[in-house]
Amino acid sequence: MAKILVIGSSNTDMIVKTTRFPLPGETILGGNFFMFPGGKGANQAVAAARLGGVVRLICKVGGDIFGQKAIDGFLDEKIDIKYCIRAPNLASGVALIIVNEAGENEIVVASGANNQLSTSDIDHSQVAITESEIILLQLETPLETVEYAIKKAANAGKKVVLNPAPAQFIAPELYSCLYLISPNETEAKILTGVKVFNVETAKKAAQVLLDQGAQNIIITMGSKGVFFKNAVEELFTPAKNVKAVDTTAAGDVFNGALVVAISNGHSWEEAITFANNAAAISV
Repeated sequence: MAKILVIGSSNTDMIVKTTRFPLPGETILGGNFFMFPGGKGANQAVAAARLGGVVRLICKVGGDIFGQKAIDGFLDEKIDIKYCIRAPNLASGVALIIVNEAGENEIVVASGANNQLSTSDIDHSQVAITESEIILLQLETPLETVEYAIKKAANAGKKVVLNPAPAQFIAPELYSCLYLISPNETEAKILTGVKVFNVETAKKAAQVLLDQGAQNIIITMGSKGVFFKNAVEELFTPAKNVKAVDTTAAGDVFNGALVVAISNGHSWEEAITFANNAAAISV
């Protein structure tokens, strides 16, 4: 089994349920309070580890209780944290989330230490890149750092997987460094200008990404399914028919599962089916 390195964010999500959102300057009494580990990097690393992957994580957390709980959680999940960085003078990333009775939410993210993950941190973690075969990244840490890590991993001959979430434009020359890019339909539209709502439009968006240099394209479309395309193959995989209770982090589970399947040498059809099933369970 190939070693998987995840480079990304670690947050703590703090959630309060209310009947309605407060007005500016207003205080209202909320209902239940929940606190969960989160962050796209951490979510994807945990998903991959729970599905049997050999996982290392590069992230940066603060010197507070949230950072310590994150590290403890990674250890519980059997994730290699040798290259997780504790920054004593920084706060860890947190997300403050209000959910009303209609299920709508308002979210404020304080990125904290995530915003300080630097190119020098990547240099200091070179061994982790060298010893891994698949590198999975997202866009919740500084773009300069993500682009730097992509180039280093590609130059080292690694399979670089980018989940471009939250969507940002990346340097055009980086696409040729990507073994796989895996946007959802919203991210695909931002990156390509093509509005994705079915297989045909997904095919058009995937072709734009192929033309930019990425080797393999996966576009996830929620309940509509998953479209895959490379230079010689394309396929569509329907979504599992499930009653969704909470879709939070379903994309992260999909990507974590996907790199595990790739690390095990599965075909694209097998890997996507495996990831689809994992995401269906998660929702």
